Amino acid sequence: MNTQELILKGLIENDAFSRKTIPYIKVEYFEGPERVVFQMILQYVVAYSKLPSVDVLKIEYESSDVDDTNVVNVISNMSEETEVMEEQWILDKTEKWCKDRAMYLAIMESIQIIDGKHKEKSEGSIPDIMTAALAINFDENVGHDYTADAEDRFEFYHRTEERVPFDLDMMNQITKGGAPRKTLNIIMSGTGGGKSLMMCHMASAALAQGRNVLYITCEMAEERIAERIDANLFDIPLDDLVNVSKEVFTSKINRIKAASTGKLIVKEYPTGIAHVGHFRALLNDLKLKKGFMPDIIYVDYLNICASSRMKGLGGAINSYSLVKAIAEEVRGLAVEFNVPIWSATQTNRDGFDNSDADLTNVAESFGLPATADFMIVIINTEELAANNRIMIKQLKNRYRDVNVDKRFLLGSDRPYMRLYDVDNATDGLMQDTPSPSAATGASKSASKKMDTSDFKM
Repeated sequence: MNTQELILKGLIENDAFSRKTIPYIKVEYFEGPERVVFQMILQYVVAYSKLPSVDVLKIEYESSDVDDTNVVNVISNMSEETEVMEEQWILDKTEKWCKDRAMYLAIMESIQIIDGKHKEKSEGSIPDIMTAALAINFDENVGHDYTADAEDRFEFYHRTEERVPFDLDMMNQITKGGAPRKTLNIIMSGTGGGKSLMMCHMASAALAQGRNVLYITCEMAEERIAERIDANLFDIPLDDLVNVSKEVFTSKINRIKAASTGKLIVKEYPTGIAHVGHFRALLNDLKLKKGFMPDIIYVDYLNICASSRMKGLGGAINSYSLVKAIAEEVRGLAVEFNVPIWSATQTNRDGFDNSDADLTNVAESFGLPATADFMIVIINTEELAANNRIMIKQLKNRYRDVNVDKRFLLGSDRPYMRLYDVDNATDGLMQDTPSPSAATGASKSASKKMDTSDFKM
């Protein structure tokens, strides 16, 4: 009895096995007469919500237009007595068979596309085809039973969630220690308001922690992003980097290599062209070619990405639907690769010089904050800029009460592309007194501030 016949026999004899596997088995996985038999089983299950017997299959065959003795032989073999097989073993065997068949069919379809023989799909769809094949998985989880799974829920409450912390105390405080994995986090500001500054600072801090960082830019060149990170880690003003000698530059790079076990990859895409399909292909290439798996991803920035689901629609789609689709796809990528993703968005015209911007000032689509897990806005005023400050206001927070530490100040050192903590309790620029938690030192316990002194010379 081959694997296909083994699976077919399990489908008509084992109700539990059938319910777990039928949702994942496709007709095209089978070859030859076994495909005909599986179609008969599937049609019967759909029509009557129960498993057919061998006799039922024989009757169905006799009343069909199929004339193949091989089909009769397959059905007859299913009636033979066999030893009872361990349920988990046959389940694992079936899952592996489905994965192998899905991958084989994906490869064959990709070859057709490359040869130009596929009538519907282009080469750009190959990464999605391969990803779908690799994602085959028999998920046995049918939901959380409120009473039966209470102990698991209790353990979840007390489990320390893995996060990527900041080197900024207030950011750690409002996120309970950093951005969790599988989340989409958004920074909003007007043009030139500090979105790239903040993301470059956070990327530098993550690298200083020894983490692998992927920075995707759809706005500036790769070298410009790396230049900003150089200013931060070299402790040299951005405008002075051009005057750094080759010897000093090399020594600082070597010092960074020695101080951090992490890597930073910066990848540039044309504005409005790249979507999560490109990002997914990049992640797979990095894993395959460099053994690189990011701990955190920055996408600069979300509104100038494309949607993988809404390609080629041009002006037929409104900005609300487009940006919402992009946000959903990027968040899905965070879940798929188990990383936190940071991105940014612009304020609308009303929010550009608004000293108290809110969610109504999100440009293009309110669907973005609806999708994001965490969202802040950077507020700039002439007074703040004159004192090297920016104000951060929380707009959405799934990690903690958004109304606690709703607004706070950070120091801004633009020549060095760096942010730093300030004393919000005593800073005269702070309009709203911070909540009592700001004085308790809670942020100190959330995450010890990173020491980047080893990076400086």
